[in-house]
Amino acid sequence: MRVRLYQGLCLSVALAGMAILAGCEESGNTYVAPPPPPVRVAQPVQQPVTLYFELTGNTAPLNSVDIEARVQGYIQSIDYQDGMTVTKGTKLFGIERDTYQAQLDQAKASLASQQASQVGAQQEYDRQLNLSKQQVTTQTAVDSAKATLDEANASILNAQANLELATINLGYTEVLAPFDGTVTDHLVDIGALVGVSGPTKLASIVQLDPLYAYFNVSETQVLTIKETLAKQGHTFKQTDLPTIPAEIGLQTEEGYPHKGHLDYVSPQLDASTGTLQVRAVFDNKDRAMLPGLFVRVRVPVGHNDKALLVRDDAIGTNQLGSYLLVLGKDDVIEQKQVKTGQREGSLRVIESGLDAADWVVTQGIQQAIPGSKVTPEKMEMNPPATAAGDAKAKTTTQ
Repeated sequence: MRVRLYQGLCLSVALAGMAILAGCEESGNTYVAPPPPPVRVAQPVQQPVTLYFELTGNTAPLNSVDIEARVQGYIQSIDYQDGMTVTKGTKLFGIERDTYQAQLDQAKASLASQQASQVGAQQEYDRQLNLSKQQVTTQTAVDSAKATLDEANASILNAQANLELATINLGYTEVLAPFDGTVTDHLVDIGALVGVSGPTKLASIVQLDPLYAYFNVSETQVLTIKETLAKQGHTFKQTDLPTIPAEIGLQTEEGYPHKGHLDYVSPQLDASTGTLQVRAVFDNKDRAMLPGLFVRVRVPVGHNDKALLVRDDAIGTNQLGSYLLVLGKDDVIEQKQVKTGQREGSLRVIESGLDAADWVVTQGIQQAIPGSKVTPEKMEMNPPATAAGDAKAKTTTQ
């Protein structure tokens, strides 16, 4: 009896389940695929762009020399403060001058003595010459007087040279700045004996304004420049360097705020590196730059009237290089390999691989998979919002 009751209950449950399944099928509850993901697309910006070579280099002083004592003596004064900016001719060190003043006085006295002797020799020669005309003296006496006069003249020249030398040595007791610049800390103290066995280094002076920037151009870049000039019908001349602008930026600076011009180009390539050394000069009146700094260098090499630019953050990279995701037929994403150029703010020049009519994915890139369909929202190629702009927008919303 219990077995029959159990079998009947199982049959009822099975019939009920079949009825439920049949009801579901009749209601049409089938799987619906999610809509294509939304993305934002924009066409590249087309505008004139000056083409640059972007390089790296180092700054160097216009002038930098060691200040040395050229005469022997004791340091009597240090007439500047370490690190002071001075002008040309400023006294920096004083060396005892008593000995050199005495030598100068001695040279003056020697010159006066020789001049007196020369006057006497001249008078004797003139007298002997007159007597010779009267035939009351011999030619030997005339020749002897002439030799004495010549010797006196030579002695005067020697005395004048000694006087000039003594004057120079006395001048060396005052060590002066050779040009406008900043003087380093002094390497000797007052009372130190200098110049004993040769020149003694006292300090160094560096000219910071203007400032040089040295950088190297590769062999390929050199040939590219020559080809560009040849197409324009020009040839490179050293005299054209001041007309070629150059820009540099420090590691902590945005862009290239310092403007200057080329100053020197090496006449030959360095065979060991395959590069050509170039130098540019920049004003540095505010002393914002120091010698030896690493700098980013930019030099114009051409112009493109219809350059295509896209947001730099829309560019991806793979094993083949750089690529962009663009909107294809029926809103299907395609991947295009491109050749990128220089950066212009938040945009970057696309040298090849992109058409002006292409719609580039700028936002929602993670959801834009090549071969998949998307829901595009077309807009202009605007630069990405900065962190400061996002914070400001967030504050305004709150």
